[in-house]
Amino acid sequence: MKIKQIHSLFLECNSVCTDTRKIKKDDIFFALKGDNFDGNAYAEQAIKKGAKYVVIDEAEYKTSVNTILVNDVLETLQKLASFHRKFLNVPIIALTGSNGKTTTKELINAVLSQKYKTTATRGNLNNHIGVPLTLLSMNSNTEIGIVEMGANHQKEIEFLCKIATPNYGYITNFGKAHLEGFGGVEGVIKGKSEMYDYLITSNETIFVNHQDPIQVKKTNKAKRFVFGNKTHADVIVEFIDAQPFVVCKYNNLKIKSQLIGDYNFNNIAAAITIGNYFNVEDSAIKTAVENYTPTNNRSQIIEKDTNKIILDAYNANPTSMHAALINFEKYTGFKIAILGDMFELGKDAKQEHQEITDLAISLNIDTVILVGENFYKSGSNSKIVIQYKTFLDFKNEFNFTQIKNATLLIKGSRGMALERVLEII
Repeated sequence: MKIKQIHSLFLECNSVCTDTRKIKKDDIFFALKGDNFDGNAYAEQAIKKGAKYVVIDEAEYKTSVNTILVNDVLETLQKLASFHRKFLNVPIIALTGSNGKTTTKELINAVLSQKYKTTATRGNLNNHIGVPLTLLSMNSNTEIGIVEMGANHQKEIEFLCKIATPNYGYITNFGKAHLEGFGGVEGVIKGKSEMYDYLITSNETIFVNHQDPIQVKKTNKAKRFVFGNKTHADVIVEFIDAQPFVVCKYNNLKIKSQLIGDYNFNNIAAAITIGNYFNVEDSAIKTAVENYTPTNNRSQIIEKDTNKIILDAYNANPTSMHAALINFEKYTGFKIAILGDMFELGKDAKQEHQEITDLAISLNIDTVILVGENFYKSGSNSKIVIQYKTFLDFKNEFNFTQIKNATLLIKGSRGMALERVLEII
């Protein structure tokens, strides 16, 4: 069956589903495969649960006229998403970067939805499956699509751009993330810049942070819309303060966000800039930014008993960890940093964990708790450092009742799940 025919059937359905536990009536189910599962085996169950159509790639599971047999389910999902994107022909804004992708995406969506009907990536579904699902969640009501793209290897962003064919793009930054897969910092820059390559070749618009020399250099020959605090930028957003929340100035408006850390200033500035480009009123931009509250363990401030907790445990890499610690030092009172291992650093893991350990010791922080195998190996003779090889060791051995009237920073890679600290403080 051709993609055009499958698309016609897709339009009869309510939504796309890849998990039979979440199927709703009249969904279309794609039987994807993973390391430990084969979606084909759930095809019949999907029909019984209310799926209107099921897409499979193993003939033995074709048990119904509503079952569509294809050569490869994942490839079909991606081709269908690309076809649907062209069918709708709505403006697509794509964004990637080492840090701040999801927060920036949420801010952009908050700003643009003040004027437009938007569809944006849910959560961080930003890979070779998530991007197609985002595109397929768009419909005739969508006026602007916002697509987050993640990658940990070369050519992934290029591939995602070919599926989404964005009209606009923004790269938050180039940092020390996924060094193992990209092959070092230069590999990160090359991999993320695949978005620039696509947009420049297609003569599409790139949003550029003038304060980032890499962005400026990489887009020198591009059609671009620039923001910064320079007078020759297209949009000027000025940083005012970040104690504890970021405050900035835009077109004589003082905007008070609910995001901590000066590292979030560029994320806010990008959303303001894109709102300006799409003619969202200044007052609406201010409302959107001021009303946005972070969720899902990202830069959240939580009051618990006598303690203030900065929960930034969704993910971590050396760049974001460095920024979080520098910002944390600015807080007053008794400060405790609870840091978890940073993943996907490959041969650089030892050095990067040691550098973060040394940084934490050098700052005005009262206690530094390091959790994870890599941090456990870091060398430290400092009395303020406590090291645990596993989270279980930390949970069992540390006296949490001693934490009173303190400000805590909790940050680590997703696999460390340091938000569990909240359950035991």
